[in-house]
Amino acid sequence: MKRILLIVGGGIAAYKACELIRLVRKSGISVRCVLTAGGAHFITPMTLAALSEQPVYTSLWDLKDETEMGHIQLSRDADLVVICPATADLLAKMAAGIADDLATTLLLATDKPVLAAPAMNVRMWQHPATKRNVAQLRSDGIAILEPDEGPMACGEFGPGRLPEPDAILAAIKAALG
Repeated sequence: MKRILLIVGGGIAAYKACELIRLVRKSGISVRCVLTAGGAHFITPMTLAALSEQPVYTSLWDLKDETEMGHIQLSRDADLVVICPATADLLAKMAAGIADDLATTLLLATDKPVLAAPAMNVRMWQHPATKRNVAQLRSDGIAILEPDEGPMACGEFGPGRLPEPDAILAAIKAALG
């Protein structure tokens, strides 16, 4: 059975990660979740645990997990690491090689392919810093989906919406071969 590690970033689109988990599991792929501090403002570890039927990881400082170097093990156990939603902040930290929490540390420690599904305000997506970060990540071998275009939670319209969960699932299947 193929396995993904799903990092849920902190954006309003985090709720769509729940539907993604359901679709991924229905297609026969197992899912373990890492919930960022920002993501936890939108959905709970309990929700992700119930949907994935796996423990949810939230902290680099969990003594039980870290005595076994849990962040290294988590980064290596999956066949693919997926970030959904990949916020402007997460993309920037990834591009700079920052490892200041569980998600960014395991992204730096992984030897597996990484797929990011961005979601952010249209102005953030179009900002030169985000464009630079995305270009850097792509040159580093990170697969980054193009965001959808449409109305956003903030009331604006344009590119930056999280791709629909079925489109992310198709990208996951393609990445897993």
